[in-house]
Amino acid sequence: MSMREDTQWRRSYCPYCGVGCGLSVAMRGAEVVKIKGDARHPANFGEICAKAAHLVPTVGASGRLLHPHIRERRGGALRRASWPRALAYAAARLREVIAAYGPDAVAFYGSGQLLTEDYYVFNKLAKGFLGTNNFDSNSRLCMASAVAAYTAAFGADGPPVAYEDIEQADLFLIAGSNTAWCHPIISRRIEKRRQAAADARIIVIDPRRTETADLADLHLPIAPGSDIALLNAMLAMLIREGRVDERFIAEHTSGWEEARAAALQWTPDRAARVCAVPPESIIEAARMFGRSRRPLSLWSMGVNQSSSGTAKALAIINLHLATGTIGKPGCGPLALTGQPNAMGGREAGGLAHLLPGYRRVDNPHHRAETARHWGVPPERISPRPGLTAVEMFEAVAEGRVKALWIIATNPAVSMPEIDLVERALRYAQLVIVQDSYHPTDTGMFADVLLPAAQWPEKEGVMTNSERLLSLVPRLIEPAGEALQDWEIAALMARHLGFSTAFGYADSEAVFEEYKALTADTPVDIGGVSYARLRKGPLQWPCPAPEHPGTPRLYVDFNFKRAGGRARFHAAELRPTGEIPDNLFPLVLTTGRVRNQWHTMTRTGRVPALMKAAPEPYLEMHPADAAQAGVADGGFVEVRSRRGIFVAQARVTGEIARGVCFAPFHWGRGGGQFKAANNLTARSRDPISHQPELKFCAVNVTPVSRARGDADVIADSAVGRERRPPEDFSEQLAEDC
Repeated sequence: MSMREDTQWRRSYCPYCGVGCGLSVAMRGAEVVKIKGDARHPANFGEICAKAAHLVPTVGASGRLLHPHIRERRGGALRRASWPRALAYAAARLREVIAAYGPDAVAFYGSGQLLTEDYYVFNKLAKGFLGTNNFDSNSRLCMASAVAAYTAAFGADGPPVAYEDIEQADLFLIAGSNTAWCHPIISRRIEKRRQAAADARIIVIDPRRTETADLADLHLPIAPGSDIALLNAMLAMLIREGRVDERFIAEHTSGWEEARAAALQWTPDRAARVCAVPPESIIEAARMFGRSRRPLSLWSMGVNQSSSGTAKALAIINLHLATGTIGKPGCGPLALTGQPNAMGGREAGGLAHLLPGYRRVDNPHHRAETARHWGVPPERISPRPGLTAVEMFEAVAEGRVKALWIIATNPAVSMPEIDLVERALRYAQLVIVQDSYHPTDTGMFADVLLPAAQWPEKEGVMTNSERLLSLVPRLIEPAGEALQDWEIAALMARHLGFSTAFGYADSEAVFEEYKALTADTPVDIGGVSYARLRKGPLQWPCPAPEHPGTPRLYVDFNFKRAGGRARFHAAELRPTGEIPDNLFPLVLTTGRVRNQWHTMTRTGRVPALMKAAPEPYLEMHPADAAQAGVADGGFVEVRSRRGIFVAQARVTGEIARGVCFAPFHWGRGGGQFKAANNLTARSRDPISHQPELKFCAVNVTPVSRARGDADVIADSAVGRERRPPEDFSEQLAEDC
């Protein structure tokens, strides 16, 4: 397609996954007309995936929330309101809640799609001025276990490697990640490395034979939840065969004896019985890792979204510490982030236990530093970590939290056990939903709806999985009355009486204030500015204007823990949240499809992206399907101890026996039982508090012709109980 002479190309940044690809955006006046990859951006060098290529249809007013709305009485109608009216109403309700119950009766739930500036202003408002640490985000569902593991092992969050290590690695250990679908640009870089280097090998650990597993030299289709047994057995093999780096261990680590003893309990035979893979495969995997000079481990939700997620990630890190393969080119542990700015959110303090610059709310020195910067008394910042994502919705459902402000996310689809989420949203005294899109499953429960700008209507910074900061420019005006998320937070702060502390002129002013708080921290970005980022992205730490950025951490083997030593942790296999039994004999694991993103509020509006998977489905092994009487293509009813999911069956040998898989993108908006998270459980990791979204016990039965969807609904207590306000769809359709 040739471009007209009046077309201008502008650099931008992809709003989807944590790979963080640069985009070239063709503008014709104020119209976005074409998207391609930015060949100068070091994350993708011009390549993009289908989601990014189809961003053009998502731009504009269609399907957007264009104006503020308020519902002045429970069960009443949502009505369009002016910004001053909506903000004044919400501020008055928040003040009432705080006056009656205290600041911890208010909670904020954000998103890894927020810009760093958005995260910063919301955290300043919640933690510094309202006095509650109840700000958490859907990054808790994404990266919390990786955060906890990095912090425990190295003393600070932050992946130690860079994408450029892909081009130097000779082994890729990919665990719990369908990289080809979920991080396709990373997958392509791995494929190119494999083609260019004759000695490069790939190991994939995944219960499903995915497109990523098809690339592997060795695929280990382990039983869900058994990762620690496998990784410990691999470490034990490295020990027994003398493939550990004793000098590195002695000089740069602690905790080795405990981790060593825990690993040596696992022989290949014992691990094989737990993992349901041949012992020979475990031996081969260990030897491939041990012989590698530059092993690069990549993992994602299959590791993190677990009640043992932190231990799994630490078991991966143990392999690198034991072999000394960290801080060097081509090797190290890299968690693949799910969202575009989950990393930036952590840097800005966007989790319930954090303050900006990786400070912690339970550290009095950190609280004092932050309070001084914000101009508030030190005692204003609570020393208690706030409620994490699942805890937050539990607290609302139990009446301990009265007001909930949800920003740029759709928890009524993405959270586990969505019956609980919907109950919380019904019981709350005040629900504020700030989003770009209408309608959403979460927006149905709002008392206040606030329209937010989306890509490419807002300006700010995002940080990708390799600590690379890129600037997202504002290319067009926001649709309707939408504002940037940080602007909405600042306006609300002024309505709450905090005007002087939130009088930012623009996004750059917010960034400069945040940047000053990172000085002398692991994430020091004192040398980063909008002016520098307009020339190209930079990796932190970047403490001075002349500093080039830092592709690789710990090159001097000086870690952030006491004494400068990294720490091994004994990784213990512990039971998952629930065990399959005669009533619920199968394990359900959830995940993504290639062309969809989270809850489809954006990608679901693009017909070309819906073609491959227009409806939810359930993958089953042929033996399990035969036992349940399920035919390929037939509809099935999937039940857990929490709810029901109805989908079309895909009978395939590409999934391990005893396991079934469903994508999580669909909510109830398209059908009462299309939501896979109607089945999932709230059990969570004791350290990271990340929920177990990859393991729940289910049974599967065919849906007979005589038994329709209405019958399924009639049988379900939750189906009878749940009803959004009846006026929602028609009223907002009229107003928006």
